[in-house]
Amino acid sequence: MSPKGRSVIVAIGGNALSPAGELASVANQFRHTRDSMEPIVNLALQGWNIAVVHGNGPQVGDELQRNEVARSKVEQLPLGVLVAATAGWIGYMIQQSLQNALAAAGSDRRVVTLITQSLVDPDDPSMREPTKFIGRGIRPGVADELRDEGVRIEADSRGNLRRRVPSPVPVEICESRMVAELVARGDIVIAAGGGGIPVYRDPQLGLEGVDAVVDKDRAAALLGHEIGATVLLILTDVDGVYENWGKKDARLVSRLTASEARTLIESGALGSGSMGPKVEAAAHFVEGGGERAIIAALYDGPAGLAGTSGTTVTPDRIPSGGFE
Repeated sequence: MSPKGRSVIVAIGGNALSPAGELASVANQFRHTRDSMEPIVNLALQGWNIAVVHGNGPQVGDELQRNEVARSKVEQLPLGVLVAATAGWIGYMIQQSLQNALAAAGSDRRVVTLITQSLVDPDDPSMREPTKFIGRGIRPGVADELRDEGVRIEADSRGNLRRRVPSPVPVEICESRMVAELVARGDIVIAAGGGGIPVYRDPQLGLEGVDAVVDKDRAAALLGHEIGATVLLILTDVDGVYENWGKKDARLVSRLTASEARTLIESGALGSGSMGPKVEAAAHFVEGGGERAIIAALYDGPAGLAGTSGTTVTPDRIPSGGFE
């Protein structure tokens, strides 16, 4: 079946644009962004309708550090506003880089960045017991000062003192109707940046911001449901899902059903890294009606979509006609 008229959600991690161990300058991040566009350009040339979701973990962490350094000079910005800020400038980098790459490939597809809000439940358990470490390590003296200001600081698994913040599950992408309309007419939309700006619905005021972060892969899966996408493509820094990751007997798993994915998550065989949330998002996407979800290395996106690379997650019961 031709991909023309069918939609794919492409999720790119913030680490792909700002790798660990490298100076996180704007010039370096633009360079990595430009280098990341080839898989999306290939999908555009094949005729896919496309929405792009990106992470912002390193970038929002740097913004928090700027907050901390300057807090005696200027008013600090709340976390929700920092999510919005990074969604804006990372979206700008992707939008410009993709526009240039499409033009060089002879494509007239248009690209737009939409600042997007993710509705969350204010009673989500994570709001009471924050679960997500963000930002860089904080010096003990500064950590004590921040604790006195009401900031939750704890030691992570490596012993680094870091902020721990709520990460509620998104229940709705507020602007998904606009995303759907733009994607359906062929525009490439960058949306739900950093998982989207977390908001809740106040009975009197309407939408109000929340100081939290939303997992970008879960937001991508939800956006896919809401715009009727058939495929979720999660591009990351490894070549797929490995069972017993980090051990001598690690094994690449090329195909999983949703139930098998859930079992793998619950077994703890994925290790303690970020692959668990990606597999959970993939399972959630196909359980909600998506045809398939692929987790692949950044530069293997088209091969992953063709089923020759990465890990493909499918519903428990595949339609008799199969997938293309």
